[in-house]
Amino acid sequence: MEVELIVDGKVIEINRFVQEILGSTVLGAAGTLRGVEEDCKEIRVSIKK
Repeated sequence: MEVELIVDGKVIEINRFVQEILGSTVLGAAGTLRGVEEDCKEIRVSIKK
């Protein structure tokens, strides 16, 4: 699993442990939603505050 964190256009380096936590959390949440295929290839999340 490859996870990339970009904040205000800047790529933030994250280690493998954080990649696994973020990736697993997003995959788990998205996987419970109707319309999301189990074998999806990419998920994009955008958060604006």
